[in-house]
Amino acid sequence: MPPVQKSAIERRAKELDTIAAVLPIERRDELAELLSDQDVETLRHLVNQGMGDNTLRALTSDLAYLQAWALAATGKSLPWPAPEALLLKFVAHHLWDPQRRESDPDHGMPAEIDEGLRSQGFLRAIGPHAPATVRRRLANWSTLTHWRGLDGAFASPALKSAIRLAVRAVPRPRRRKSAKAVTGDVLASLLATCASGSLRDLRDRALLMVAFASGGRRRSEIAGLRREQLTVEPPIVVPDGPPLPSLAIHLGRTKTTTGEEDEIVYLTGRPVEALDAWMAAAKIESGSVFRAIGRWGAVSRRTLDPQSINAIIKQRVAMAGLEPGEYSAHGLRSGYLTEAANRGVPLPEAMEQSRHRSVQQASSYYNSATRRTGRAARMLG
Repeated sequence: MPPVQKSAIERRAKELDTIAAVLPIERRDELAELLSDQDVETLRHLVNQGMGDNTLRALTSDLAYLQAWALAATGKSLPWPAPEALLLKFVAHHLWDPQRRESDPDHGMPAEIDEGLRSQGFLRAIGPHAPATVRRRLANWSTLTHWRGLDGAFASPALKSAIRLAVRAVPRPRRRKSAKAVTGDVLASLLATCASGSLRDLRDRALLMVAFASGGRRRSEIAGLRREQLTVEPPIVVPDGPPLPSLAIHLGRTKTTTGEEDEIVYLTGRPVEALDAWMAAAKIESGSVFRAIGRWGAVSRRTLDPQSINAIIKQRVAMAGLEPGEYSAHGLRSGYLTEAANRGVPLPEAMEQSRHRSVQQASSYYNSATRRTGRAARMLG
């Protein structure tokens, strides 16, 4: 690699480090090689504008993918603004008909491009992309274009038509992020696998209870949880029992908030005790709450990433004798609302804890439970 190019990559890597506190980046060196100086400057600008962490992660991930695809498909870095022909090529490479591919090898993404992206870790699943993924990447591509003060062809009739025809040609059933909800009974089975008292069991028990009881927090929120976000609240007095410990979690900006708005949810009772037990055993007084545990049982300073949260849940599901393919981290979120419905908690009260903004989305989980057990489903029961 020429010294000048190597120096530029090292400079971008250092600049990416400066925004890592707001935008955790696992593939820093790879991004420094893929992205241009202007790309990195745009990301720094978005951080300074106060864009939400999750949105920034999605933008960065999609920008890296687009750059890798452009290099593989055209041999050149992503042009700004992108011509309409390149946008149409992107759609053709990602939305295609598997049946037509059998008779026409040139249909869809060319094999050499597929292999190149797969070898770099940008492609994992086999087959065409989900339409939602393609639309999201195009939307983020458009957003990044506008942040550069440029106009693109993202609203062109030809692009809209190409997407519409591609989706119509290969209909895909809409699936939930988690096939099954992690309701109270499932959660109890998972917690039963965390009974040994080991550091790993203490961590996973606290993780499961906090993620569920705090309203079904997103895996990114659990992975990014820091000790500084926790505030001890006065104990909750209950009839015929000892006071229950209480804790506030300051979520800050989330997927559904804007600006400086600070979302707060509360934990009471057993989840607080489980969290305290883990932090005491792991000697966590500041920084990341949920951390990796090494092969020999040492607690790392490294926080768990969102994918690790999903892997832990699937591992506990398998240990409980359930099917890992039927559950994911999102099952805790849908499970919280489903369990709230099962226990007769009013939807508005449940949404206060889950922090759902859309009644329609929240009620899709809530209503499934009430409809299944309600009178309308038992007309002949």
